[in-house]
Amino acid sequence: MKQVLYFFNQLYSYSGNKLFTNLLGMIFISLLDGMALLLLIPVISYSGIFRLDESTMPFIKGLALLSQLPTTVGLSLILVLFLIVNIVQNLFQRYVTIENVKIQHGFARYLRGEIYEDLLRANWDFYIKRRKSDLVNTITAELARVSAGTNTFIQFITAIIFTIIQIGIAFLLSPEITLFVLLSGGILAIFSQGFIKRSRLLGSRTSENGKNFLAGITDNFNGIKDIKSNTLEPSRVDWFQSITKRMYDEQMEYIKLKMASQFYYKIASAVLITVFIFLSVKLFHAQAAQLMIVVVIFTRLWPRVTGIQSSLEQIAITVPALKAVISLKMESQAAKECDHLDGSDIIPIDIQKEIECRNVYFRYDQNESSYALKGINVSFPANRMTAVVGRSGAGKSTLIDLLMGLNLPEKGEVLLDGIPLTKKKLLSFRRSISYVPQDPFLFNATIKENLLMIEPSASDERMWEALEFSSAVEFVQKLPQGLDTFIGDRGVRLSGGERQRIVLARAILRNPCILVLDEATSALDTENESKIQAALERLKGKMTIIVIAHRLSTIHNAEQVIVLEQGEIIQKGGFNQLAKEKRGVFSHLLDSQRKLAIRE
Repeated sequence: MKQVLYFFNQLYSYSGNKLFTNLLGMIFISLLDGMALLLLIPVISYSGIFRLDESTMPFIKGLALLSQLPTTVGLSLILVLFLIVNIVQNLFQRYVTIENVKIQHGFARYLRGEIYEDLLRANWDFYIKRRKSDLVNTITAELARVSAGTNTFIQFITAIIFTIIQIGIAFLLSPEITLFVLLSGGILAIFSQGFIKRSRLLGSRTSENGKNFLAGITDNFNGIKDIKSNTLEPSRVDWFQSITKRMYDEQMEYIKLKMASQFYYKIASAVLITVFIFLSVKLFHAQAAQLMIVVVIFTRLWPRVTGIQSSLEQIAITVPALKAVISLKMESQAAKECDHLDGSDIIPIDIQKEIECRNVYFRYDQNESSYALKGINVSFPANRMTAVVGRSGAGKSTLIDLLMGLNLPEKGEVLLDGIPLTKKKLLSFRRSISYVPQDPFLFNATIKENLLMIEPSASDERMWEALEFSSAVEFVQKLPQGLDTFIGDRGVRLSGGERQRIVLARAILRNPCILVLDEATSALDTENESKIQAALERLKGKMTIIVIAHRLSTIHNAEQVIVLEQGEIIQKGGFNQLAKEKRGVFSHLLDSQRKLAIRE
């Protein structure tokens, strides 16, 4: 299987020669185990129960010499050797087991870190085409299954090594009997292919169920307010019962499959041992001592053979998870927009003249005929305020994403002071931008920690200045612990307007060259909105401000207003200029909002 080979290569790339060192350790342990078994031969001779025939087992000639020593001396020597071999074997077993666990968990941590960094380096287009819960499921549940698969894989290799060495010893004792058992095991392996195939299909269902379960749970808790407000709890409970029933059925099917395979293996083992003993005596004419040793070997060996079959089934179940992890890693690497994430040496770009879109075309899907943006030719003067307006779906957010380098044009260019924006400049450009979204996002931490995430070296004084700018000082001072107040998941302990103001303060704290506001005042009341407008007015001339606005009253001080309609610029000019164009879309939008305000 390609995935298993890839898995082994990835495991080796992480552990290096340590993996082969452990494999050599496993070989040595298996050899010691075989040596301990062979030491039973002279013990049999000392017991007097059987006489060993060296002509039928020439391999034991050297060991048989021990039986010529005096009984007390010879037996004591053999038992001491047996004890030493077992002590050394168990010491090595302890060391190798610990090292294998280090490899297993270390590899899982390494792989998780690699994928997480690849995801953070991936471009915005990668995210808008995928369900976020699927990404979370892959780097949590699927990677956990891969980690368990690592342990199974190592056990599989261990069983293979042990089996090969034990077969070698058995072959030296009796080639005919060993070939018979190997032939029986081969036949059993052929019949086991059905179990392996069913295990692989079951693994695919496990991945799909896990992905859908996490997606549904994520959606439920993200929309818990809507669920409770609209009394949707019964439908959500029905969904939960349905998907957990599928997961239960899938787990029960796995247990039944596992028990069925073990049942067949055990029955086959009993049949094999019965036939094996009969043929050994009647057909192969094995002497008693020889038969006893071979029986001991295969009594210990057969569970390993069935263990190999079980490991193959478990690996087959893990393969879909491994495929999901590999696929995500490859896709995120293909969508890479930067080579590293270390921002310590990144110098922000200082826009001196303008940001320009020159004949820009963009669409989210190359197979679609219509463009989200088409023929965009516009410049955003440095240290000026530009507003982008239009009806819903006009392309405002798409244009902003292009301006921030989240998406790159399919045709045309975005120019920074006349120089094209390329992937090499993305991080430097974004370091000069602060973005305030319509739906403010805050981390599950304190207000101070949320502010320091964007500017780790900021002092308390600077943080209070930023909060004052965003009209947040008053409510933050009233909180129980002030800046150290824990605000909960996504800032749930704050109102919508309070979250918006904290996010705005965080943006200002960075002291950006470019400030992008996507409906940043939509959750504010009239009083606080006027304060934000006044603050923006004070920033004019100090930084480039780009605003997406539905509430047109917030942008009356903008030096430039751009009106979008179906992905095209249909109007451009000053606020008052466009307001006077009575037949224009901007004037129509402005009149509609004025009438709505009068009704309210």
